[in-house]
Amino acid sequence: MSLYAFFKGTGPSGFGYGSTAEDVTKDLDLSGRTLAITGFNSGLGRETARVLADRGATILGMARSDEKAENTCDELPGDTRPFVCDLSEPDSVRSCVDSLHDHGSALDAIVANAGIMALPELNQKHGYELQFLTNHIGHFILVTGIRDLLVDDGRAVILSSTAHERAPDEGIRFDNLSGEHEAYDPWTAYGQSKLANLLFAKELARRFESEVSHDKTAVAVHPGVINTNLTRYMNPVMQGLAAVFEPLAMKSVEQGAATQTWAAVHPDTSDLNGEYLADCNIDDPTEQAEDRQLAERLWEESERIVKAL
Repeated sequence: MSLYAFFKGTGPSGFGYGSTAEDVTKDLDLSGRTLAITGFNSGLGRETARVLADRGATILGMARSDEKAENTCDELPGDTRPFVCDLSEPDSVRSCVDSLHDHGSALDAIVANAGIMALPELNQKHGYELQFLTNHIGHFILVTGIRDLLVDDGRAVILSSTAHERAPDEGIRFDNLSGEHEAYDPWTAYGQSKLANLLFAKELARRFESEVSHDKTAVAVHPGVINTNLTRYMNPVMQGLAAVFEPLAMKSVEQGAATQTWAAVHPDTSDLNGEYLADCNIDDPTEQAEDRQLAERLWEESERIVKAL
């Protein structure tokens, strides 16, 4: 346990910074439940999939290639099924949506876990800055595409980050989603994508509330600061600092997977629709994340982008 975890302790849920995915699922029998997880081949996604499968759940795991998806299924316990989903390629995401429908399983939860972080230089695909495209648009296509597969009390768990605090002053730069019209900053771009994740979860939660059967929940999650391969694009100096401070303040992968796992399956999280979660407890995001008009505009713009792509 890190020193930070020791001093921070637990919150109202009984869990906290130092809790692991195994801790938050202790004594849970997840037999008969099916969860879809993006990025299940490494890091937090893999640990989430491992623990949930070990508790009896069926995992529909998504990775960027057949090889990664199939190899991961071979290595994980329990019932896991491989699906290909490259979030930066709309056609790949749509194909995955079709495959999940063809599979025919109702979903108890969708965990939108995958992502990329702090690309050192501007990267674009299909005319959009790559972090925004991958982290938000890719998951927008996927989650809205399989939303109808969620059971009546199903859950959508969208990974955001405290890095949403690094988003631009206006929140989402709708006039510069390509990232090329002003100086590129890796953390501002990443922060914008994570704010987009949070706004998406908030708006999805509101739309769930308007449905006739509105027991579904959508939440956004900050997993914590973890030295996973998500940091692979950071410069060597930052990677070195991460390695130095990891024993003192960073979460382990097991701890980092706790909040999304807790949100996806724990009985106590069934009524948290629209909340932002961190350290397995409710937390407060920025004012931008609570801006309903901004969330609605992002949803509408995302629909327009997806239609054009």
